[in-house]
Amino acid sequence: MNLFYEADNHPWEYLGNGLKRKVVSLTKDLMAVHLCFDKGAVGAVYDLTVQEQIGYVVKGSFEVEVDGNKQILNAGDAFMAHRHLEKGAKSLEHDSVLLDLVNPH
Repeated sequence: MNLFYEADNHPWEYLGNGLKRKVVSLTKDLMAVHLCFDKGAVGAVYDLTVQEQIGYVVKGSFEVEVDGNKQILNAGDAFMAHRHLEKGAKSLEHDSVLLDLVNPH
């Protein structure tokens, strides 16, 4: 297991629809992922039936929806979504970046 993460040593994985990601760290209990969005790209609303999630805006801005509630979040802001809540995000700027922290179980 690596104890340190250097972003330049990890390639982006292109997901399509203006989204790409890098897995920052992964253990049996926690996963951290950088998600980079083109302007207007949408991380679709979906139900977190298994995971809890914290999303931290590293760069740019997003319109985030959690459980039907929408809010504009900027760099330094964060959101939390408990299990069984729908969540999604739309990038409002090019190269906006979220750091997602999730329990992968």
